[in-house]
Amino acid sequence: MDLTYRRYADADADDLVAFLTGDTWPFHGPAVVDPEQARRWAAEGRFDNAETRSFWIDGGGEALGLVRLMDLGDSTPVFDLRIRSRYRGQGVGGHALAWLTGHLFTDLPRIRRIEGTTRQDNAAMRRTFRRCGYVKEAHHREGWPSADGTVHDAVGYAILRRDWAAGTVTAPAWDDEHTTEG
Repeated sequence: MDLTYRRYADADADDLVAFLTGDTWPFHGPAVVDPEQARRWAAEGRFDNAETRSFWIDGGGEALGLVRLMDLGDSTPVFDLRIRSRYRGQGVGGHALAWLTGHLFTDLPRIRRIEGTTRQDNAAMRRTFRRCGYVKEAHHREGWPSADGTVHDAVGYAILRRDWAAGTVTAPAWDDEHTTEG
């Protein structure tokens, strides 16, 4: 399936509300988005403002997902990636992650790294991060509370511009504590 990326516009607010409320998002804040909340988010500019750009992931004549790029004024932006449930497990997420990585590093030269966070139990996203050259950099124990009161571990990944450009992966120095002790 050929995928394209189309910039979200304020005129897309109704489509955004339908997208967010028409599926479940088990690895995001609320798994079910309330329509009024989605309308508020759109009205507040949460998906398009000076620091945020969003893109529809289009394929086969419909929106398969949404990429939201945030903290674009910083040298280390973050992102939110949502794929409709019927398209999960079909490579859409990997394509979108590779696209957003190339888009950010190509269009915004001041960016030196890109970060993403997911729940520890989101095995599909964690595999996608690794396949796209992202490296696990953080593990936050009980760092992701769910609406039902369950608290999950959060896992952070990042890619460096230099690794992306060279096609390499640089692991963090996990064994560095001896260098910081007196």
